[in-house]
Amino acid sequence: MKSYKELTREELLELQKELQAEYEEEKAKGLKLDISRGKPSKAQLDLSMPMMDVLNSTSDLSSEDGTDARNYGGLEGIAEARKLMGDVMGVDPSQVIVFGNSSLNIMYDCVARSVMFGVMGSTPWCKLDKVKFLCPVPGYDRHFGITEQFGFEMINIPLLEDGPDMDMVEEYVNNDPAVKGIWCVPLYSNPTGTVYSDEVVKRFANLKPAAEDFRIYWDNAYAIHHLYEEKQGSLLNIIDECAKAGNPDMVYQFCSTSKVTFSGAGIAAMSASPANIADVKSRMKWATIGFDKINQLRHVRFFKDYDGLTEHMKLHANVIRPKFQALLEKLDKELGELGIATWTNPLGGYFISFNAMEGCAKKIVAKCKEAGLVMTGAGAAFPYGNDPQDSNIRIAPTMPSPEELTIAADLFVTCVKLVSVEKLLEA
Repeated sequence: MKSYKELTREELLELQKELQAEYEEEKAKGLKLDISRGKPSKAQLDLSMPMMDVLNSTSDLSSEDGTDARNYGGLEGIAEARKLMGDVMGVDPSQVIVFGNSSLNIMYDCVARSVMFGVMGSTPWCKLDKVKFLCPVPGYDRHFGITEQFGFEMINIPLLEDGPDMDMVEEYVNNDPAVKGIWCVPLYSNPTGTVYSDEVVKRFANLKPAAEDFRIYWDNAYAIHHLYEEKQGSLLNIIDECAKAGNPDMVYQFCSTSKVTFSGAGIAAMSASPANIADVKSRMKWATIGFDKINQLRHVRFFKDYDGLTEHMKLHANVIRPKFQALLEKLDKELGELGIATWTNPLGGYFISFNAMEGCAKKIVAKCKEAGLVMTGAGAAFPYGNDPQDSNIRIAPTMPSPEELTIAADLFVTCVKLVSVEKLLEA
């Protein structure tokens, strides 16, 4: 198959006609498909349905230390849930708070507390002239949405093959006291699937922030979301590394079971140094007397322990791995030799990051939508929704059925080819 960039203008014009005809055929199907978000499929949600039978009206709802899960109390969560989530994050249970169903909510509240009250006695961010946040890109749109809502200046940090560009991170963090945080998805990054290398983690731990209230927001969302048993990404423990480096208070770590059990009814947790945990609890105690301990108990009794949790994740992998493989095979077959796009081949997580020719992403997404396929908005993986190259598209293959994904992939490939030809004809 010949690269599109090697075709003559006459060949491109002929190809444009063929592709436009294919596109019109796709549009005529009246499709209604949505792969815009990384949601679990029905088959994945069904895996956790037995958890609904773990507790009933005759169950003993006391936690292992005797706490009645039906009652008030337990601000930091029941002991066995702290142990389970601590095992996911690689920390002692004493360094864990178990919240409600959403880790995004925890992150939002951490930022909001910093704005209103400051961090461990520092000046509240609302009293500062400027607050800056570092944003590895492409990255998670909802992270950027939080910091945009609070009016922070967001600074793009290129995400390289082994993690964020640490030369840039160090330059900003170590020299600018207005830089208060950085967003990180360190294992199977959203959307690239990047795994932070040991060197990158160690460089994070050894930062020398100009701001005493600088924090790394370590969103370990995909800590146990491996696609393959035989090849998995591994991540150095950021909490341990920060402690070794003399920076124990520099990181907040987050995780949840949102894509493990039920997206709207899982459990979420954060881990941090004892000083950070005490600081967070000192503000939390006025907002709640404790989160849903019955749901925490339900999760622990369903999984029993970390080994049970990892076995459950193998079932998830069996559902979504074929979807990733089928989509990647389609991209390789249809676009691999055309010279018009590149994409990631992740070992875990929920996304494939697709890079079209510069200036083509918005047009590709618009053509897909016109033909009935809703995708994540072009530019969503960048602060302010602004991809400077207009090339990145996040693909979320998990929610559609295999049949729907095949149809979506066919349409997507046609749109990529058509828009790319149009771009080359403009040159």
